[in-house]
Amino acid sequence: MITLHHLDQSRSFRILWLLEEIKQPYELKKYYRDPTTHLAPEALKTIHPLGKSPVIEWNGKVIIESGAIIELLIQKLAPQLAPDLNNSDYADYLQWIHFSESSAMVPYLLKIFNSIESQHGTKLVFLENYAQVEFDKVFSFLNDYLENKKYFVANRLTGADFMMGFALNSLIYKLNQAENYPHIKSYVDGLTMLASWRNAIEIENSLNLK
Repeated sequence: MITLHHLDQSRSFRILWLLEEIKQPYELKKYYRDPTTHLAPEALKTIHPLGKSPVIEWNGKVIIESGAIIELLIQKLAPQLAPDLNNSDYADYLQWIHFSESSAMVPYLLKIFNSIESQHGTKLVFLENYAQVEFDKVFSFLNDYLENKKYFVANRLTGADFMMGFALNSLIYKLNQAENYPHIKSYVDGLTMLASWRNAIEIENSLNLK
């Protein structure tokens, strides 16, 4: 049995969504952010010293990092969600899985952090300009790529969508960027119609009713 240590409003949603998609039995252990600091609770450190989520326990191992968890679960339990290793699409698959936490997430987080600092009166010089340039560059590239595309790879749902979908949904609906990136919005809205996404959202929302 897989145990998912799930923190509300976190990257752990990717794993929750994947487990719902592949209909894999799992145990969900719930954690809640501190209402003041918005940080993960100290209790998460009992499963892993970093105290971050997602974390899964599976076959006697504790595994962290959403990309690694998704790749492993798909390899072992849902190979239909990845191209064959010898298929030319496999390189694209790996590219987008890793793009999410590298090229995409850095400008996304900088945008959020800069906004918070600015609201508190911090004068930003280099970082504000750098973050905006990177933000525009990365998400314009993705918006162009997703024109007339329902999924990232091979015109079907793959692990790349579980990684990228979370980040791009946050871009559109947390940073309110729908008007600037219409193709990304269309892509995200397609994902939200999937039964597995809706199931994961329902579970996530239920956590906030504690």
